[in-house]
Amino acid sequence: MDKRKLLKGFEVELFTGTNHTHIGISHEIEQVFSDFVKEPDNRNVEYITKPSKDYEILSKSLLNPRIRLRKWLKERGLTIIPSSTLCFEYDNNFQRSDLENSYHEFIEESYGTSIATSSVHINLGIDNLERLFAAIRLVRCEASLYLALSASSPFINGKFSGNHSQRWVQFPKTPLSVPFFENHTEYIDWIEDKINIGIMQNVRHFWSSIRPNGPQRPYKLDRLELRICDFVPDIKLLLAITALLELRVIFLFENILETDPMISSKFKMNELSEICDLNEMKVAKSSLNAELIDWKNGKKIICADWIKNMLNQLSPLAEELGMKDQLQPIQKVLIEGNQSMQWIKKYNGGDTIEEIMNEQINNMQKIEQDILKG
Repeated sequence: MDKRKLLKGFEVELFTGTNHTHIGISHEIEQVFSDFVKEPDNRNVEYITKPSKDYEILSKSLLNPRIRLRKWLKERGLTIIPSSTLCFEYDNNFQRSDLENSYHEFIEESYGTSIATSSVHINLGIDNLERLFAAIRLVRCEASLYLALSASSPFINGKFSGNHSQRWVQFPKTPLSVPFFENHTEYIDWIEDKINIGIMQNVRHFWSSIRPNGPQRPYKLDRLELRICDFVPDIKLLLAITALLELRVIFLFENILETDPMISSKFKMNELSEICDLNEMKVAKSSLNAELIDWKNGKKIICADWIKNMLNQLSPLAEELGMKDQLQPIQKVLIEGNQSMQWIKKYNGGDTIEEIMNEQINNMQKIEQDILKG
C-alpha cells in the first residue's frame, strides 16, 4: 500500500425508531453493545470505527455494527431512521440519555433539541502538526462541498424545512466565530481562552465544521476531524466522500505553496473565515445548486461545478494511488442529486415523508445486504 495513504476512521451517529416515529433507547444500546455510545438526546446513538488505511476494511467496520444493531432493533419492532434530523413529528422535549451527566444537562438547557441530529465525522490521521494545520485550513475552505455531497436532512418535525441540510442550519455551531489557525500554539491559546471565559465548557465543546483532534486535546493532536457531513446511508458513497477528502489532503501535501489557503488565497484569514461560513450556509440551503465563493480568487461558482473541477484536478493522483474507482459514487450524485435532492423531488411529487423514509429504510437494508454479498 502506498505510504502516502492516511489512516481513516469514522464516528457515525444514528437515529432509532419505527417507520413513523423516533424512539430513544441509546442508553439501552450502550449497555448491550460495547462499540456504541449514547448521545445526549436518547434518540441518538453513535459508533466509532477503528482507523485503517484500507477501504475494504473500513467498509466492514462501517457495516458490521449497523448489521448487529439493526438485528437487535428488529427484535424490538424498531429500525434505523436514515434522516439527519428528527424528520417525523416529535415531542419537543429533550430526551436525556443520562440524567447524571452534568455536561448533558448543560447541553439540554443551552440548546434543547437543536442538537438532536445525526451525522458522520470523518477522521484522517495526520501526526505532523505543520501538515495537520495546513490540512485544517484547506478542508475548512472546502467543507461545504462535502456537506453538499452528503446532505440528507430536508425534513423536520413532519414538514419540509426548505433546506437541503436542516441539520447544519439548526446545529448550534460553537464558538460562533472560529479563526484560521496558523499553528499549534495559536490553537492551544485560542482553546484555553474560550474555556476560561466560558464560551466553551470543555475541549469537546468545539462544534465547528472541522477541528483538530487527538488523544489529549488541544495539546496532543494526530488527526483532522471533518464534522460537517450529514449521515450518509450509502456506505459506498461515504467511502467515496472520504476518498475525495483523502486525495485532496495528499494533493495539498505535495503542492503546499499552491494549495494552502494561508499562502495561496487572495483573502486575509479573517475574510476567509466569513466566506467559508457563508458557503456552508448556502450549501445547507440548496446543496449542489448553491452559488459559492471560491476561496482562492473570490469568483462565484456553482457547488456541483466546483466538485467536478476538484475531481478533474485529483484524477491523476487518484489514478496513481489506485483510487479512481473509489470515487465513482460521487459521479452518480452529481448526475442524480444527493439524498436530500432525491427526497425533495419525491416530496414535491406527492409522496409523504413517511413514504419517503420507509422506502429509504428498505433501500439502506438492501445496500447493506449487497455489500455483504460482495
